[in-house]
Amino acid sequence: MILTGGLKSLLPHVLRRIIRCNRLSISNTSGVAEDYKQANVVILHKSLADDFEKFCHANDGPLPLLYRSKPGEWKCPSLSSDSDIRTDCLQYRIYEHGAYTGSLKSLKEYSEQLKDMVTFYLGCSFSFEKAVQNAGIPIRNVEQKCNVSMYKTAVPCYRVSTFCCNLVVTMRPVPESKLEAAVLATSELKAAHGAPVHMGDPGLLGIQDLSKPDYGDPVHLHAGDIPVYWACGVTGVEAVINCRAPLAFTHSPGCMFITDLKNDNVTVRSSREVPQVHCISQDPLHYSIVSAEAAQKIRTLEAQIGIDPGDRGIIHLQRQDELLKACLSISHARSVLITTGFPTHFTYEPPEENDGPPGALAIAAILQALEKEVAIVTDKRAMNLNKKIIEEAVQLGILKRPVPLLSYQGERADSALMFLCENGNPRRPRFDHLIAIERAGMAADGNYYNARKVNIKHLVDPIDELFLAAQTIPGVTTTGVGDGGNELGMGKVKDAVKKHIKNGDVIACDVEADFTIVAGVSNWGGYAIACALYILSTCEIHDRYLRKAVGFPQLSKKMVWLSALPSVTKEEKLLKTLVRHGVRSGKTASLEMEVDGLPFYNTHSLMIEKLL
Repeated sequence: MILTGGLKSLLPHVLRRIIRCNRLSISNTSGVAEDYKQANVVILHKSLADDFEKFCHANDGPLPLLYRSKPGEWKCPSLSSDSDIRTDCLQYRIYEHGAYTGSLKSLKEYSEQLKDMVTFYLGCSFSFEKAVQNAGIPIRNVEQKCNVSMYKTAVPCYRVSTFCCNLVVTMRPVPESKLEAAVLATSELKAAHGAPVHMGDPGLLGIQDLSKPDYGDPVHLHAGDIPVYWACGVTGVEAVINCRAPLAFTHSPGCMFITDLKNDNVTVRSSREVPQVHCISQDPLHYSIVSAEAAQKIRTLEAQIGIDPGDRGIIHLQRQDELLKACLSISHARSVLITTGFPTHFTYEPPEENDGPPGALAIAAILQALEKEVAIVTDKRAMNLNKKIIEEAVQLGILKRPVPLLSYQGERADSALMFLCENGNPRRPRFDHLIAIERAGMAADGNYYNARKVNIKHLVDPIDELFLAAQTIPGVTTTGVGDGGNELGMGKVKDAVKKHIKNGDVIACDVEADFTIVAGVSNWGGYAIACALYILSTCEIHDRYLRKAVGFPQLSKKMVWLSALPSVTKEEKLLKTLVRHGVRSGKTASLEMEVDGLPFYNTHSLMIEKLL
């Protein structure tokens, strides 16, 4: 028997010959022939081949197709010079009518059946291990002398005919400081599954226990390691099981076919292809990916909305990348709750100002276009006003359809939890993200103040309680948008508000949001969120990460998203609607900005786009 020493540097044709002779004492091919590509193998009857090829193309993250054989073709000339698929994998599995019926070292006894069968060679993550190591990242399963961990997820693949299954992923522990390096090392290696599809808590993929992989061996994380997941070719095995073919063969997970093809060199050509990693949640731990180009566009937005037309000192409240991280979090959300309303004009009816509602509707419009669930919660006294505004926003084409309108009074100790979660169960939240934009925020003494220190608590329902409750619900994140420090969510920067904002020691909001977006005018923050979500949705790197590399890119919907962005015409009509309903101006400013080659400008406190 040949032991593992020196297998890293052996040439593929030598290794295949040794495997063919059953002379290797290893249980998997991780770390073997490290300069060469390895392949998953699926062998199906020729009548199923066309549909399986379509399934691979529809889910090319887990199933990058390297070669499809002809029926009865045991060699694969484009991948290797002298191979025989019947003998050149370390171990095979046999499936009959979807049931696993055994493992075997050779398929030669099935040579007659194989004459009517087609072999698919699919890319494997073992092929990127050398690139990951070259980036200074340890391969923990190789260190621990075991197979990589593989898990079934709750992520459905795109179905083609009888081929349907959930995504399977590999998990590799990566030191937190090396996350971006791991993404950079693998993102261009499409034939080896490319960039990770998830980083962080396994529960977000539907994985219950990392110590119990569905395939392979458990791999132990070191202190400071983050679990990182790549799409896995064993997804093909799951597809074979679900299609219930009378007879099918696959490699045994971890026992790959070793090709003669050299691994690709990592070359990143432009900022559009350079990925960045950002942490968007601590509970559960969750990281997201975006291209450097998209991130820079969003940083430009953040800088432009951060000008201070009232010279109130808001520069001291700003924190870099809050807009980027907030929008990454919103991009991952399924359902979003928005709140707005600041009764500045407390002696008038209605007391609302026009800063807040336009920005809230701009966010709601892009969320609808992105096919997310969205609702608005507001003061009970303002329900009729907001209902009319929403109805007219639909008529004006600002919204595709009415946004559900809710109120919250907080009558019991558990009211916030019951409002946010099904039956008050924190494991079943109704919303993934809460956004407050120009919403009166509770101060440290429990009151609500306008900028002149006037207490307006009698006009404000305790919607702050929802944001406080969200802090206790895993998976629910929050964003606050404000321009003076007394808005809901600004508690994150309350020390700076007290120090730098006039009357800050009294008016500062005490309730924190996970992300705080500070703008010269709060509506600007709403428009920036809408624009940033559009930028993220058109970022190929982020799109792939969102859909976990299964299905097809969503860029065909770009024009739908673009049409949902605020426009000059829409916002001028909305302003007139607000005036007609008695809503008064709170502040006036003008600002020009440019995003994605398009000029955006603000008139009477509204930042709006003008398409060239």
